[in-house]
Amino acid sequence: MATNFKSHLPIIDIKPLLVKCNGSDMMDDTGVAEAVRKLDQACRDVGFFYVQIGHGISESLMRKVKEMTHRFFKLPYEEKLKIKITPAVGYRGYQRIGVNYTSGKQDFHEAIDCYREFKQGKYGETGKVLEGLNQWPEYPQEYKGLMDEYIKLCTDLSRNILRGISLALGGSPYEFEGEMVGDPFWVMRIIGYPGVNQENVIGCGAHTDYGLLTLINQDDDKTALQVENLAGDWVSAIPIPGSFICNIGDMLKILSNGVYESTLHRVINNSHRYRVCIAFFYETNFDAVVEPLDIFKEKYPGDKRSQVSRRVVYGEHLVNKVQTTFENLVEHS
Repeated sequence: MATNFKSHLPIIDIKPLLVKCNGSDMMDDTGVAEAVRKLDQACRDVGFFYVQIGHGISESLMRKVKEMTHRFFKLPYEEKLKIKITPAVGYRGYQRIGVNYTSGKQDFHEAIDCYREFKQGKYGETGKVLEGLNQWPEYPQEYKGLMDEYIKLCTDLSRNILRGISLALGGSPYEFEGEMVGDPFWVMRIIGYPGVNQENVIGCGAHTDYGLLTLINQDDDKTALQVENLAGDWVSAIPIPGSFICNIGDMLKILSNGVYESTLHRVINNSHRYRVCIAFFYETNFDAVVEPLDIFKEKYPGDKRSQVSRRVVYGEHLVNKVQTTFENLVEHS
């Protein structure tokens, strides 16, 4: 945990990164340099930040995604179960309330889980666990098309944020690409948190994210996401309309040699109203061997925080997490 903030998350305008995203001279631009400086500070001190309006995904699309998600979760239970998640379909689809566990404790939410689709056999025995097609409901009818568009835009946005983070660490914009993130995997969780009539019901228990970057699109009128600071206090991530909340995950901590650290967070929906959140997880290549990059081991040799010796095959790590989370999942309703 790297957080040493008290009351709010940093707000970063990354528009200059989008304008200059393919230029080798990005850091010559004063707007890019300022965005990179703020990214570095946020990733060192907090691990979370707001991606301000101007990130390339329209507020209307973000809002429509949430509206349609609300429509899905309002469907009768029997209708939602038509796309039920099971091991046989690659752990893709709808999970009812109580199926998801965090750190061994039951979470109070329902969700649709999606993963990047890939050809059968592409990732051998490891990938076989997640083979399958994402399941989308019949209603709302336009949901799949909308989400396909949204996923593509989130992928592009995440790539550009990661290029800024690579610059912030003192590398080129492309340190995380190629064999590491040249063919990025992604995970998306479309989550619904029922309204409650009592306080401190844990919608999702305290955890760090296990990938590279997470983009969070949450309801604008309900505050439920909380981030832990260094003092052990939980700070609310108040929604800002049109903005994403972005946080770094465990794989980025490893790649950066511990210079950037993933941060504990949780969800407590104290509202009596239903809340939705669409979390997009941008990951390494599925078969990437994740370990500290040489450039960052050389650049930060004296930092005691950066004694990261862990070596992880991302796909194996993901499959283990999925199977642990859903170890109680059964094939019947």
